[in-house]
Order: sequence, then C-alpha cells, then structure tokens
Amino acid sequence: MKTSKNFMILSLLFLCFIACKQEKKESSAVSEPNDIQKETPDIRSREVTYSADTTELKGYLVWDENKKGKSPGILVVHEWWGHNDYSRQRAEMLAELGYVAFALDMYGDGKQAKHPDEAGKFAGMVMKNMEEAEARFNAAMEVLKNDAHVDPQKIAAIGYCFGGSVVLTMADAGADLAAVAAFHSGVQLPIMPNEKLKAKVLVCNGANDSFIPPETVTAFKKAMDSIHADYKYIAYENAVHSFTSKAADSLGKKFNMPLAYNQEADEKSWEALKELLRSVF
Repeated sequence: MKTSKNFMILSLLFLCFIACKQEKKESSAVSEPNDIQKETPDIRSREVTYSADTTELKGYLVWDENKKGKSPGILVVHEWWGHNDYSRQRAEMLAELGYVAFALDMYGDGKQAKHPDEAGKFAGMVMKNMEEAEARFNAAMEVLKNDAHVDPQKIAAIGYCFGGSVVLTMADAGADLAAVAAFHSGVQLPIMPNEKLKAKVLVCNGANDSFIPPETVTAFKKAMDSIHADYKYIAYENAVHSFTSKAADSLGKKFNMPLAYNQEADEKSWEALKELLRSVF
C-alpha cells in the first residue's frame, strides 16, 4: 500500500513537471515576436539635382525601403573638400539607423576641391555670403521635406568641418531644425548663437584641434549659455582635426597638415549623435 502511495505521489510530481515545462514553452512562444531580429535594412539612394537661384546643386538622398511610414530627415553637410564620398557614406549610415538622409551640395554642381587652398576658397565664398548660403541650405531642406519618405516636421542637420560651421550657423539664423550636430567644426561663426536658435545642439571636436582656438570655444559657450541654449560641447582627448574621417591620415601627410583619424573619438561622437537624434525624434 505504501509503495502504491509513493508511486502515485511520484506520478503527480512528474505530471506537474511536464505541465510546467509546457507552460514555459507556450509562454516563450507568445513572447517570440519581440525577440525576432528586425528586418534587414534595404538601403536605397538616388542622385538629386536641385537649384538655389541660378546655381545648380547636386545632392544624394538615401533611405531604408523597408522602413514603414514617414521618417525624420537629416541633412548632411560636407567638409570643405566639397560634396564627396565621405558625406555620402555618413548619409548611408544614417539611413541604416532608419532616417532619411540628404547629403547636400553647398558649392554648386557637386564640385570638389583638390587642394586645401582651393577648399579654403570655396568655403570662404559660401561663408562670406550668408544670403546665398541660406538659400542653398534651404533649397536642400525643401528637397528633403518634400520627399515621400520624410516627416517634414522632423528635420535635423549634421556637418563636418566646414559643414559643421554651416549647420551651426543655419541654426543660429533660425532654421527650422530640431537638432544640429557639428564634428571637428569651427565655432567662430558668421552668425553667433542668439534668440533665433531653436535647435538642440551637439558639437564634437578634438581637444587637440589646432584649427579651433580655445578662445573661440570659450566665446561660443558663453554665447550659448547667455541664451540658455540646449547644447553639449564635447572635446575628445588626443583627437585633432578631421578625427572622424579615415582619409585624414593620408590627406594630412599629402598636404603637411595636422589631420588624423581617431577611431575612439569617431565612434564615441557617432554614439553621441545617435543619442541626440533619439532625444528629439
């Protein structure tokens, strides 16, 4: 009798064990959709010819075809070298994050400088003519806003070197931008921070960038603080100018300039950008 009773108890325990395993399996099956890997991005791009006044401009629009609904749009402004593969690469990286990115053209006809002297000339011509600079920037913004994949109420801009100064200046001019991010960018701007600034601002510079005098950084921060701007200024240790560009090392050697890629600063600044975009979108 005792043996029979023990057998019954063991049988009940076994059945409870099986039931619990089945329940756990069913519970796991219910939550499975949350664990499924996201669909691989299907990155598409197209060349865009647009204009500002009589200047023909050439841009590059990138998006993820698998992304459903409208997405925030990000303008990407090139370095002083001009609209090149680097700015396009950054646009593609943004598209992989789910944004629609437009690598714009501030020089016209997509032209690129072959020498620093030429680059300085091109950049200077833009920054000394704010009316023309704003017209070219705004023309690119209209292209982005009017794209079928873009939510026109959610626009940001990023820029590198010269491009960083452009996006900061456009934000200071009152451009309708949720956020701007500038990388290895000068902060002594044609239009300094003022009450027209609406955007949340991120500046990522190298702590050892000889192109950015410390006094200009102090003046920039003072101006931003005076209007209670929402901003972050990050100076990466041991980083010099063009620290996000892998071409910086060869260009630095070729033209005897203090340029160098810094992987740590590049990766950290990209993470800072992603955090900025998440905070506004």
